[in-house]
Amino acid sequence: MLVKKNMCCAYIPRDRLMKDKVTRSVLRSSFIMDQRKRVLYTLTVVGVLVLLAIGVGVYNVTSHLDDVTEQVNEPLQRGKMSEKRESVVEPEMDNISVLFMGLDNRESELNGLADAMVLATFNREEGTIKSLSIPRDACVQIPGRMQKDKINHAHAFGGADLAVETVEDLLDIPVDYYVTFNFDAFMDIIDVFDGVDVDVPFAFSEQDAGGSLGAIQFDEGEQTLNGEEALAYVRMRYQDPTGDFGRMERQQEVMEQLADKAMSFQSIAKYTRAFHQLEDNMNFNFSFTELVSLQPYTSNLKKMDTYQLDGTERWENGIFYFDIDDESLTDVASELCEHLELDEA
Repeated sequence: MLVKKNMCCAYIPRDRLMKDKVTRSVLRSSFIMDQRKRVLYTLTVVGVLVLLAIGVGVYNVTSHLDDVTEQVNEPLQRGKMSEKRESVVEPEMDNISVLFMGLDNRESELNGLADAMVLATFNREEGTIKSLSIPRDACVQIPGRMQKDKINHAHAFGGADLAVETVEDLLDIPVDYYVTFNFDAFMDIIDVFDGVDVDVPFAFSEQDAGGSLGAIQFDEGEQTLNGEEALAYVRMRYQDPTGDFGRMERQQEVMEQLADKAMSFQSIAKYTRAFHQLEDNMNFNFSFTELVSLQPYTSNLKKMDTYQLDGTERWENGIFYFDIDDESLTDVASELCEHLELDEA
């Protein structure tokens, strides 16, 4: 049961986190799955709705998606082609990559920190997807900055353009498309579909959407979360003994449950309401035709691999960082490059 109250529960001490070496399996899982459901949960809430609408194939829904696409399309300054490509990609024929970013911004503007980052590569011939969850606290070189900084700052410094460039430089592979969404949309869409069911691993408290510390109390066990509670559930990190890794696991859990809920509804009105919430809370550089070309991945996905990065957590001058292990980074980048069928440098 969930209740709001003005108190905080125990948390994991910072000095303990500093000593912990975080071991993240490079390849977390590789499996044959329920096609649409598994691809939906691993990406983001935006991926859930966009790909789901295409997979459902309901005319009224896809027609509304066409309208939304026109309103939220925001091309990158570089244009369609990545500097790491020799030609412009065509999703209906080529393998592509997409960077999904959930923004930590309370003002319904799309210029905040990237609170969640997932890079997904799509191999059309194989009918497979590989996705990498990028730790938001990863300490990396951001183009144009004098010193290394957290990767999630790239979007705040230079929007989607700089975030895409930073990820490209980190992994040395092209990022063809991006999707950004404000967490206001996350909360609203979950409420549209009457909440999500989760299994809370341990009791903890977290701040609410208004920033009140300890306002939302989570008890261990199965429960249904509304939008505000779900947002608090996926944002908590410091009370989790596995840190950012545990946080990403909870994000994936909520995405899977949201996909289940969304696919169980037959009401076009609910889909229309969901897309309406996205109009003011989302940007991407897909055209409607390019979105439609992703339909095979929702209807005939054969396999999906999900990746994490090995590394070490540390505190420096009161700031939390995640240092990526070089070998782990090389291994994951190589896997994604091979999946895109690119020649490695």
